[in-house]
Amino acid sequence: MKDILDELEQRRREARLGGGQRRIDAQHARGKLTARERLELLLDEGSFEEFDMFVRHRSTDFGMEADRPYGDGVVTGWGTINGRMVYVYSQDFTVFGGSLSETHAQKICKIMDMAMQNGAPVIGLNDSGGARIQEGVASLAGYADVFQRNIMASGVVPQISVIMGPCAGGAVYSPAMTDFIFMVKDTSYMFVTGPDVVKTVTNEIVTAEQLGGASTHTKKSSVADGAFENDVEALSEIRRLFDFLPLNNREKAPTRPFFDDPHRIEASLDTLIPDNPNQPYDMKELILKIADEGDFYEIQRISRPISSRVSCGSKARPWASSPTSRRFWRAVSTSTARARRHVSCGSAMRSRSRS
Repeated sequence: MKDILDELEQRRREARLGGGQRRIDAQHARGKLTARERLELLLDEGSFEEFDMFVRHRSTDFGMEADRPYGDGVVTGWGTINGRMVYVYSQDFTVFGGSLSETHAQKICKIMDMAMQNGAPVIGLNDSGGARIQEGVASLAGYADVFQRNIMASGVVPQISVIMGPCAGGAVYSPAMTDFIFMVKDTSYMFVTGPDVVKTVTNEIVTAEQLGGASTHTKKSSVADGAFENDVEALSEIRRLFDFLPLNNREKAPTRPFFDDPHRIEASLDTLIPDNPNQPYDMKELILKIADEGDFYEIQRISRPISSRVSCGSKARPWASSPTSRRFWRAVSTSTARARRHVSCGSAMRSRSRS
Protein backbone atom coordinates (compact mmCIF):
# COMPACT_ATOMS: atom_id res chain seq x y z
CA MET A 1 0.00 0.00 0.00
CA LYS A 2 2.86 2.38 0.78
CA ASP A 3 4.30 1.88 -2.70
CA ILE A 4 0.94 2.69 -4.26
CA LEU A 5 0.57 5.88 -2.17
CA ASP A 6 4.12 6.96 -3.01
CA GLU A 7 3.44 6.46 -6.72
CA LEU A 8 0.19 8.43 -6.44
CA GLU A 9 1.99 11.33 -4.76
CA GLN A 10 4.71 11.23 -7.38
CA ARG A 11 2.09 11.51 -10.12
CA ARG A 12 0.50 14.44 -8.35
CA ARG A 13 3.83 16.25 -8.15
CA GLU A 14 4.40 15.61 -11.85
CA ALA A 15 0.91 16.85 -12.73
CA ARG A 16 1.40 20.05 -10.72
CA LEU A 17 4.57 20.82 -12.67
CA GLY A 18 2.64 20.93 -15.95
CA GLY A 19 5.14 21.31 -18.78
CA GLY A 20 8.12 21.31 -16.44
CA GLN A 21 10.10 23.82 -14.40
CA ARG A 22 11.90 25.28 -17.42
CA ARG A 23 8.61 26.25 -19.06
CA ILE A 24 7.24 27.55 -15.78
CA ASP A 25 10.27 29.84 -15.47
CA ALA A 26 9.65 31.03 -19.04
CA GLN A 27 6.03 31.78 -18.15
CA HIS A 28 7.15 33.85 -15.18
CA ALA A 29 9.71 35.66 -17.33
CA ARG A 30 6.85 36.88 -19.52
CA GLY A 31 5.16 38.37 -16.47
CA LYS A 32 2.50 35.63 -16.39
CA LEU A 33 1.43 33.25 -13.66
CA THR A 34 0.95 29.53 -14.20
CA ALA A 35 -2.50 27.95 -14.46
CA ARG A 36 -2.44 26.69 -10.88
CA GLU A 37 -1.07 29.93 -9.45
CA ARG A 38 -3.96 31.79 -11.06
CA LEU A 39 -6.51 29.46 -9.48
CA GLU A 40 -4.89 29.91 -6.08
CA LEU A 41 -5.39 33.67 -6.35
CA LEU A 42 -8.90 33.48 -7.80
CA LEU A 43 -10.44 31.00 -5.35
CA ASP A 44 -10.76 30.97 -1.59
CA GLU A 45 -7.78 29.37 0.11
CA GLY A 46 -8.06 25.59 0.28
CA SER A 47 -11.41 25.49 -1.54
CA PHE A 48 -10.28 24.15 -4.92
CA GLU A 49 -11.27 20.57 -5.79
CA GLU A 50 -9.57 19.45 -8.99
CA PHE A 51 -11.06 17.02 -11.51
CA ASP A 52 -9.22 14.70 -13.87
CA MET A 53 -5.69 15.58 -12.78
CA PHE A 54 -4.23 12.48 -14.43
CA VAL A 55 -6.00 12.71 -17.80
CA ARG A 56 -3.67 12.37 -20.82
CA HIS A 57 -4.20 12.80 -24.52
CA ARG A 58 -4.67 9.71 -26.71
CA SER A 59 -2.94 10.91 -29.88
CA THR A 60 -0.31 8.65 -31.45
CA ASP A 61 0.46 10.70 -34.57
CA PHE A 62 3.62 12.79 -35.13
CA GLY A 63 5.37 11.19 -32.16
CA MET A 64 2.80 12.46 -29.65
CA GLU A 65 2.74 9.12 -27.83
CA ALA A 66 6.18 9.96 -26.40
CA ASP A 67 4.94 13.16 -24.71
CA ARG A 68 1.84 12.66 -22.60
CA PRO A 69 1.84 15.10 -19.65
CA TYR A 70 -0.76 14.74 -16.93
CA GLY A 71 -3.71 17.13 -17.14
CA ASP A 72 -3.31 17.66 -20.89
CA GLY A 73 -2.91 21.42 -20.72
CA VAL A 74 -5.89 22.49 -18.60
CA VAL A 75 -6.67 22.50 -14.87
CA THR A 76 -10.38 22.06 -14.10
CA GLY A 77 -12.52 21.82 -10.99
CA TRP A 78 -14.68 23.78 -8.60
CA GLY A 79 -14.10 26.01 -5.62
CA THR A 80 -15.55 29.02 -3.85
CA ILE A 81 -15.17 32.79 -4.11
CA ASN A 82 -16.10 34.45 -0.82
CA GLY A 83 -17.94 31.25 0.07
CA ARG A 84 -20.02 31.01 -3.13
CA MET A 85 -19.59 28.06 -5.50
CA VAL A 86 -17.96 28.48 -8.90
CA TYR A 87 -16.65 26.10 -11.56
CA VAL A 88 -13.35 27.00 -13.19
CA TYR A 89 -10.92 25.94 -15.85
CA SER A 90 -7.44 27.36 -16.33
CA GLN A 91 -5.48 26.60 -19.49
CA ASP A 92 -1.81 25.75 -18.97
CA PHE A 93 0.43 27.38 -21.55
CA THR A 94 3.41 25.32 -20.37
CA VAL A 95 1.78 22.18 -21.85
CA PHE A 96 1.71 22.31 -25.65
CA GLY A 97 1.10 26.05 -25.50
CA GLY A 98 -2.29 25.48 -23.88
CA SER A 99 -3.57 24.05 -27.18
CA LEU A 100 -6.91 22.27 -27.11
CA SER A 101 -7.05 18.53 -27.72
CA GLU A 102 -9.91 16.05 -27.57
CA THR A 103 -9.36 15.24 -23.89
CA HIS A 104 -8.62 18.89 -23.06
CA ALA A 105 -12.08 19.78 -24.42
CA GLN A 106 -13.71 16.91 -22.56
CA LYS A 107 -12.37 18.24 -19.26
CA ILE A 108 -13.81 21.71 -19.96
CA CYS A 109 -17.16 20.28 -21.08
CA LYS A 110 -17.38 18.19 -17.92
CA ILE A 111 -17.16 21.17 -15.55
CA MET A 112 -19.56 23.20 -17.71
CA ASP A 113 -22.11 20.38 -17.52
CA MET A 114 -21.69 20.25 -13.75
CA ALA A 115 -22.06 24.03 -13.50
CA MET A 116 -25.41 23.93 -15.31
CA GLN A 117 -26.57 20.94 -13.28
CA ASN A 118 -25.66 22.55 -9.94
CA GLY A 119 -26.51 26.15 -10.86
CA ALA A 120 -23.12 27.80 -10.47
CA PRO A 121 -21.14 30.24 -12.67
CA VAL A 122 -18.26 29.21 -14.93
CA ILE A 123 -15.00 31.15 -15.07
CA GLY A 124 -12.50 30.33 -17.80
CA LEU A 125 -8.89 31.50 -17.61
CA ASN A 126 -7.80 31.41 -21.24
CA ASP A 127 -4.16 31.04 -22.28
CA SER A 128 -4.13 29.00 -25.47
CA GLY A 129 -2.60 28.99 -28.92
CA GLY A 130 -5.70 27.35 -30.40
CA ALA A 131 -6.38 23.85 -31.65
CA ARG A 132 -3.73 21.15 -31.28
CA ILE A 133 -2.96 20.54 -34.93
CA GLN A 134 -1.41 17.11 -34.26
CA GLU A 135 -4.91 15.81 -33.48
CA GLY A 136 -6.55 17.34 -36.54
CA VAL A 137 -10.31 16.96 -36.74
CA ALA A 138 -10.59 15.49 -33.21
CA SER A 139 -9.33 18.78 -31.78
CA LEU A 140 -11.75 20.84 -33.87
CA ALA A 141 -14.63 18.61 -32.79
CA GLY A 142 -13.62 19.35 -29.20
CA TYR A 143 -14.15 23.05 -29.86
CA ALA A 144 -17.63 22.31 -31.20
CA ASP A 145 -18.47 20.51 -27.96
CA VAL A 146 -17.29 23.50 -25.90
CA PHE A 147 -19.28 25.93 -28.04
CA GLN A 148 -22.39 23.80 -27.57
CA ARG A 149 -21.97 24.08 -23.79
CA ASN A 150 -21.60 27.86 -24.08
CA ILE A 151 -24.94 27.96 -25.89
CA MET A 152 -26.65 25.63 -23.41
CA ALA A 153 -25.37 27.68 -20.44
CA SER A 154 -26.49 30.97 -22.02
CA GLY A 155 -29.03 32.63 -19.74
CA VAL A 156 -28.76 29.76 -17.25
CA VAL A 157 -25.52 30.50 -15.38
CA PRO A 158 -23.11 33.46 -15.72
CA GLN A 159 -20.07 32.76 -17.89
CA ILE A 160 -16.90 34.82 -17.44
CA SER A 161 -13.81 34.65 -19.67
CA VAL A 162 -10.46 36.06 -18.60
CA ILE A 163 -7.91 36.29 -21.42
CA MET A 164 -4.50 35.91 -19.77
CA GLY A 165 -2.32 35.04 -22.75
CA PRO A 166 -2.74 34.31 -26.44
CA CYS A 167 -6.27 33.36 -27.42
CA ALA A 168 -6.07 32.57 -31.11
CA GLY A 169 -7.84 30.51 -33.72
CA GLY A 170 -10.67 28.33 -32.44
CA ALA A 171 -9.92 29.39 -28.85
CA VAL A 172 -11.34 32.86 -29.45
CA TYR A 173 -14.90 31.82 -30.31
CA SER A 174 -15.84 30.45 -26.90
CA PRO A 175 -15.05 33.69 -24.98
CA ALA A 176 -17.10 35.62 -27.56
CA MET A 177 -20.17 33.63 -26.45
CA THR A 178 -19.70 34.30 -22.73
CA ASP A 179 -21.24 37.12 -20.72
CA PHE A 180 -18.08 38.96 -19.66
CA ILE A 181 -14.63 39.15 -21.24
CA PHE A 182 -11.64 40.64 -19.44
CA MET A 183 -8.05 40.92 -20.65
CA VAL A 184 -4.57 41.54 -19.24
CA LYS A 185 -2.62 44.37 -20.80
CA ASP A 186 0.48 43.57 -22.89
CA THR A 187 0.29 39.79 -22.38
CA SER A 188 -3.14 38.83 -23.77
CA TYR A 189 -4.36 38.80 -27.37
CA MET A 190 -7.60 37.78 -29.08
CA PHE A 191 -7.73 37.15 -32.81
CA VAL A 192 -8.80 34.42 -35.20
CA THR A 193 -5.58 34.66 -37.23
CA GLY A 194 -2.33 36.33 -36.20
CA PRO A 195 -0.18 39.09 -37.69
CA ASP A 196 1.74 36.70 -39.97
CA VAL A 197 -1.43 35.52 -41.70
CA VAL A 198 -2.68 39.09 -42.04
CA LYS A 199 0.60 40.09 -43.67
CA THR A 200 0.47 37.12 -46.05
CA VAL A 201 -3.13 37.74 -47.14
CA THR A 202 -3.40 41.55 -47.11
CA ASN A 203 0.27 42.58 -47.12
CA GLU A 204 -0.49 44.71 -44.07
CA ILE A 205 2.06 44.81 -41.26
CA VAL A 206 0.35 44.83 -37.88
CA THR A 207 1.50 43.84 -34.39
CA ALA A 208 -0.30 41.37 -32.16
CA GLU A 209 -1.21 44.23 -29.81
CA GLN A 210 -2.69 46.31 -32.62
CA LEU A 211 -4.58 43.35 -34.04
CA GLY A 212 -6.10 41.93 -30.88
CA GLY A 213 -4.54 43.34 -27.74
CA ALA A 214 -6.30 44.63 -24.65
CA SER A 215 -6.18 48.22 -25.88
CA THR A 216 -7.81 47.32 -29.19
CA HIS A 217 -10.62 45.28 -27.65
CA THR A 218 -11.42 47.76 -24.88
CA LYS A 219 -11.14 51.02 -26.86
CA LYS A 220 -12.12 50.13 -30.44
CA SER A 221 -14.02 46.88 -30.83
CA SER A 222 -15.66 46.83 -27.35
CA VAL A 223 -15.28 43.04 -27.33
CA ALA A 224 -13.62 43.14 -23.89
CA ASP A 225 -15.40 44.53 -20.85
CA GLY A 226 -12.19 45.59 -19.14
CA ALA A 227 -8.40 45.35 -19.09
CA PHE A 228 -6.06 45.01 -16.12
CA GLU A 229 -2.37 45.68 -15.60
CA ASN A 230 -1.33 42.13 -14.64
CA ASP A 231 -2.61 38.70 -13.66
CA VAL A 232 -2.90 39.54 -9.96
CA GLU A 233 -5.05 42.63 -10.53
CA ALA A 234 -7.22 40.79 -13.05
CA LEU A 235 -7.99 37.92 -10.68
CA SER A 236 -8.71 40.19 -7.72
CA GLU A 237 -11.14 42.23 -9.84
CA ILE A 238 -12.88 39.06 -11.06
CA ARG A 239 -13.41 38.11 -7.40
CA ARG A 240 -15.03 41.52 -6.86
CA LEU A 241 -17.26 41.22 -9.93
CA PHE A 242 -18.36 37.75 -8.81
CA ASP A 243 -19.95 39.28 -5.69
CA PHE A 244 -22.39 41.24 -7.87
CA LEU A 245 -23.71 38.27 -9.83
CA PRO A 246 -26.48 35.76 -9.09
CA LEU A 247 -25.33 32.16 -9.21
CA ASN A 248 -27.93 31.13 -11.79
CA ASN A 249 -31.24 32.06 -13.39
CA ARG A 250 -33.25 30.79 -10.41
CA GLU A 251 -31.53 32.92 -7.79
CA LYS A 252 -31.73 36.60 -7.05
CA ALA A 253 -28.68 38.81 -6.98
CA PRO A 254 -26.72 38.38 -3.73
CA THR A 255 -27.24 40.63 -0.75
CA ARG A 256 -24.62 41.69 1.74
CA PRO A 257 -24.43 43.72 4.97
CA PHE A 258 -24.25 47.44 4.33
CA PHE A 259 -23.87 50.53 6.48
CA ASP A 260 -25.37 53.13 4.18
CA ASP A 261 -28.65 54.51 5.54
CA PRO A 262 -31.30 53.93 2.83
CA HIS A 263 -33.07 57.07 4.03
CA ARG A 264 -30.06 59.36 3.86
CA ILE A 265 -30.46 62.59 1.92
CA GLU A 266 -27.71 63.51 -0.55
CA ALA A 267 -28.00 67.27 -0.75
CA SER A 268 -25.39 67.59 -3.51
CA LEU A 269 -27.80 65.93 -5.96
CA ASP A 270 -29.83 69.15 -5.96
CA THR A 271 -27.00 70.92 -7.74
CA LEU A 272 -25.37 68.04 -9.62
CA ILE A 273 -27.95 67.96 -12.44
CA PRO A 274 -28.05 71.39 -14.11
CA ASP A 275 -31.29 73.21 -14.79
CA ASN A 276 -30.31 73.58 -18.43
CA PRO A 277 -31.05 70.23 -20.15
CA ASN A 278 -28.40 70.99 -22.77
CA GLN A 279 -25.65 71.21 -20.17
CA PRO A 280 -23.73 67.98 -19.40
CA TYR A 281 -23.06 66.51 -15.99
CA ASP A 282 -20.99 63.62 -14.60
CA MET A 283 -23.11 60.45 -14.52
CA LYS A 284 -20.41 58.55 -12.61
CA GLU A 285 -20.54 61.11 -9.83
CA LEU A 286 -24.29 60.62 -9.64
CA ILE A 287 -23.95 56.83 -9.41
CA LEU A 288 -21.26 57.03 -6.73
CA LYS A 289 -23.46 59.26 -4.60
CA ILE A 290 -26.50 56.98 -4.69
CA ALA A 291 -24.71 53.60 -4.47
CA ASP A 292 -24.21 51.99 -1.06
CA GLU A 293 -20.84 53.17 0.27
CA GLY A 294 -20.05 54.32 -3.28
CA ASP A 295 -19.53 50.69 -4.35
CA PHE A 296 -19.44 50.87 -8.14
CA TYR A 297 -18.11 48.31 -10.64
CA GLU A 298 -17.96 49.80 -14.13
CA ILE A 299 -17.97 47.73 -17.31
CA GLN A 300 -16.38 48.89 -20.59
CA ARG A 301 -15.01 52.01 -18.94
CA ILE A 302 -12.83 53.15 -21.85
CA SER A 303 -14.72 51.67 -24.80
CA ARG A 304 -16.89 53.58 -27.25
CA PRO A 305 -20.39 52.16 -26.90
CA ILE A 306 -23.46 54.39 -26.94
CA SER A 307 -24.21 53.33 -23.39
CA SER A 308 -22.11 51.56 -20.78
CA ARG A 309 -22.96 48.72 -18.45
CA VAL A 310 -22.38 49.17 -14.74
CA SER A 311 -22.85 47.34 -11.47
CA CYS A 312 -23.19 48.97 -8.09
CA GLY A 313 -24.67 48.38 -4.66
CA SER A 314 -27.98 50.02 -3.84
CA LYS A 315 -30.12 49.37 -0.76
CA ALA A 316 -28.49 46.03 0.09
CA ARG A 317 -28.86 44.78 -3.50
CA PRO A 318 -25.26 44.97 -4.77
CA TRP A 319 -26.04 45.46 -8.40
CA ALA A 320 -27.66 47.97 -10.73
CA SER A 321 -27.26 48.47 -14.41
CA SER A 322 -28.15 50.29 -17.56
CA PRO A 323 -31.26 49.04 -19.43
CA THR A 324 -29.18 46.87 -21.79
CA SER A 325 -27.57 44.71 -19.12
CA ARG A 326 -30.54 44.89 -16.76
CA ARG A 327 -32.52 42.78 -19.22
CA PHE A 328 -29.94 40.05 -18.88
CA TRP A 329 -29.53 40.05 -15.13
CA ARG A 330 -33.26 40.29 -14.56
CA ALA A 331 -33.56 37.19 -16.76
CA VAL A 332 -30.91 35.19 -14.91
CA SER A 333 -32.46 36.21 -11.58
CA THR A 334 -35.86 34.69 -12.35
CA SER A 335 -37.25 31.30 -13.27
CA THR A 336 -39.18 32.50 -16.31
CA ALA A 337 -39.30 30.30 -19.39
CA ARG A 338 -37.23 32.63 -21.53
CA ALA A 339 -33.92 34.37 -20.80
CA ARG A 340 -32.04 36.93 -22.85
CA ARG A 341 -28.31 37.52 -23.02
CA HIS A 342 -26.12 39.96 -24.89
CA VAL A 343 -23.04 38.60 -26.62
CA SER A 344 -20.04 40.62 -27.73
CA CYS A 345 -18.73 39.33 -31.06
CA GLY A 346 -16.30 41.44 -33.07
CA SER A 347 -17.40 45.06 -32.97
CA ALA A 348 -21.11 44.22 -32.90
CA MET A 349 -23.44 43.52 -30.00
CA ARG A 350 -25.70 40.64 -30.88
CA SER A 351 -28.59 39.48 -28.73
CA ARG A 352 -30.18 36.08 -28.80
CA SER A 353 -32.91 34.26 -26.88
CA ARG A 354 -33.33 30.67 -25.91
CA SER A 355 -36.23 28.78 -24.35
